[in-house]
Amino acid sequence: MPIYEYTKNEGEFGCPYCRDGFEVIRKLSDPALAQCPKCSAEIHKLISVTAVGASKSGFDDRAKSAGFTKLKKLGSGEYEKQY
Repeated sequence: MPIYEYTKNEGEFGCPYCRDGFEVIRKLSDPALAQCPKCSAEIHKLISVTAVGASKSGFDDRAKSAGFTKLKKLGSGEYEKQY
């Protein structure tokens, strides 16, 4: 399930929970929240950057530290071990 970020609307009063922003795990089929679950102030959903497709070097470092092997194809049936 995706994580959604919410914050209070500009000029609205709210509790510290919605003033500072908060995250909620919700189904894709669930409607967006319109009010803070703690104080009922009006809130809106933020658009945030996803972490999908992080840098390739980060993936390689994590795979190497987990003990995986990476092979590079040199030719027909020939492979060179990268790590």
